Amino acid sequence: MDLLLEHGHLDLVVRTAGERGDWFCAQGAVRELLMVGEAERAWAVMQPFAGTGGLPAISAGADILLKMNRFPEALALAHPDGVTHKLGEACRVHAEVLARAGRVDAAIEVLVPHLRDDRLLSFLVEMTEGQGRDEQVLRLITPLAEEARRMHAEGRRSTLGTALALQASVLERSGRVEEAITVLGSDVAARRSGLELTTTYYARLLARHGRVEELWQLATGGPEYAAFEPLVRVLEETARAEQAETLLREHIATDHCPGNYQVLLMELLVRQGRLDDAVEAVRPTFEDRWNGLLQAAVTVLAEHGRHEQALRLLEERSPEFLEESAHWIPSNRWSLMGESGRCREAIAEIEATPGLEPEERDATLAWLLAQDGRSNEAIDLLRSRAHHHATQLAELLIRQGRPLEALAAIPGVPAQREALKQRWGIRGSEQEYGGSCVGECGGTDDSGGSIEDPPF
Repeated sequence: MDLLLEHGHLDLVVRTAGERGDWFCAQGAVRELLMVGEAERAWAVMQPFAGTGGLPAISAGADILLKMNRFPEALALAHPDGVTHKLGEACRVHAEVLARAGRVDAAIEVLVPHLRDDRLLSFLVEMTEGQGRDEQVLRLITPLAEEARRMHAEGRRSTLGTALALQASVLERSGRVEEAITVLGSDVAARRSGLELTTTYYARLLARHGRVEELWQLATGGPEYAAFEPLVRVLEETARAEQAETLLREHIATDHCPGNYQVLLMELLVRQGRLDDAVEAVRPTFEDRWNGLLQAAVTVLAEHGRHEQALRLLEERSPEFLEESAHWIPSNRWSLMGESGRCREAIAEIEATPGLEPEERDATLAWLLAQDGRSNEAIDLLRSRAHHHATQLAELLIRQGRPLEALAAIPGVPAQREALKQRWGIRGSEQEYGGSCVGECGGTDDSGGSIEDPPF
């Protein structure tokens, strides 16, 4: 769908959304139509999906109606009358539409009964930002945060830990920064609910307000790895990158589990344009079976166009490591060879390698053939395996200016659903809306899935 739109086939995507009931096409078509000011046409695309009760489609449909100033229809569409499935989520959609229509107080009232759900509590904070309702939101959040603190003091588990960071967030945005720092700092010091979340937010709060010394103490005064990334960032932003590098190297040398610090060091050096130093910093991990950063280093080099250097990292590995990593190193090598202009060499290697999974072999060969300018050969190969490689085949056809053939290569929604059921052995009822599209690769659509409880 994205590739069709990228190549200017909007009308075809609109038609496909209706004819095939494809949710992805509907989403993409609506996005493009709204960008060019065709709201009426966008509503015509989305209306059948919204009419079946799927919450993502209701939200999208209401958004279109609001853009057309059809407020009563948008609010009626989003009202959760009769909803029993996903009631909290339905109320979130209703509140979202109310807020977009300017009825913020009514939106808050819709959410109030559901604020013990941390997702809806987070949405309340997000929805009210910049709306002048901070004191009202604090009155709702503070009792929940205090309950979380009491439960911690009593040694009981709490599901309200998110309220601690959210309380500080609203205090901060309302201008009460010192109070936010004090309150959340106490939560972190007491190691209250959701320690990693509260520590991460507290560290970023300190960083946003230039409290470097307190942030430094938080990161180095105990096992608070969550504070390191904000500390490294703020040091880098204040022209103290060398100090951040020294700190990270010290922890790598002394920590019994240095992997996280090595990742931060590599990222810091990459941001500074020191790719060779970044690779050397993590080289000692390359053959670590559990915490190795070889693949991360290869990816970084490839992203910066250093395909030959990335290849050398793979080729330097010991025979034992290559044997252990046979599930990913060969395919990475062949891709890097293709990017380096060595497609035919890679193809010859694949053809001479026994025991490859047919799906992986065909997909890699087709990509290399296309990369080598032999798109017709790649298409012929994929057509012979279209059931497994429909998306790759469709992409090649689109790039060759053959969009109708590309669409014909993609199974329809019912066929995709059936294939997914067979793959996972699912025997559940279909939900959301009938026009949702299940991806051929075993994924589901943005609605949360049209198959009952897929095991992803």
